[in-house]
Amino acid sequence: MSAPTTTARPVPAQDRPGGRGRVRTPLLYTVASLGLLVMSAPFLWMALSAFKTRRDLTASPPVWIPSEWTLSNFTALLDQLDMPRYFLNSLIVAVLVTLCNLLFCSMLGYALAKLQFTGRSKVFGVVLAALMVPGNLLILPLYVLMTELGLIDTYAGLVLPFAAGAFGVFLMRQFMQSIPDELLEAARIDGAGEWYIFWRIVLPLVKPALATLTIFTFLGSWNNFVWPLIATNDPDKYTLPVALATFANDPNRTVGGGNGMLMAGSLLVVLPVLLVFVVLQRHFTQGIATAGLK
Repeated sequence: MSAPTTTARPVPAQDRPGGRGRVRTPLLYTVASLGLLVMSAPFLWMALSAFKTRRDLTASPPVWIPSEWTLSNFTALLDQLDMPRYFLNSLIVAVLVTLCNLLFCSMLGYALAKLQFTGRSKVFGVVLAALMVPGNLLILPLYVLMTELGLIDTYAGLVLPFAAGAFGVFLMRQFMQSIPDELLEAARIDGAGEWYIFWRIVLPLVKPALATLTIFTFLGSWNNFVWPLIATNDPDKYTLPVALATFANDPNRTVGGGNGMLMAGSLLVVLPVLLVFVVLQRHFTQGIATAGLK
């Protein structure tokens, strides 16, 4: 007696192995591309508007691509604002704040991760508690303290309140915990001191964390507006965000470019941050990937 024959039923494409993946991948790329377009649209508008003429800026409907490319907005901005001075102020403050955070946050992160001392867990608890405190709550006590110390209208008054941050300490501590204790013990047995271990062994192993902290700190300090606005009364100490905000409220800014000058100034503010990110991009992405594995 012959066995009954069965007819194979075709498997739907969505049920085949890998079928759903072939459908989902283009969809994910499409959604991600749309999200990128939406997020980058304001930046593209700003960058293009910096090179537009007054006619293109006031055109209705709005014109994305300039019909005539011009540098007049930049020249007018440099004529009406002391941009080199404000740029230098922002650069000095951002670089000093970043260097201080890299030094102090990595030192405290190393102590919390690899050194045994009384009250270590309590200190780490204070760091975690500081992460939960909104920064705006500290503006008034910081202003009073800087006034008492006579640091208003000084670079020190702009740098010291942000010389170390709870986020940086937490980030460095988490990365340094992944360093094997056996490696450090071997260095101690060979006679290496803690400073040598910190500078020559630990820091080279946490370069991705240092790059991540550099980008976040530099970005936050470069774009900081509230504290420099409060802590500076002398226009010669203005940073770029404060100078542009003050210029935006100046009724005379319409002479020579109007909003085009604001767009040009905003582009000049963004360019250094993009440069820092491009230089440290490889370490930054490596740090994010490493953090995801912890």
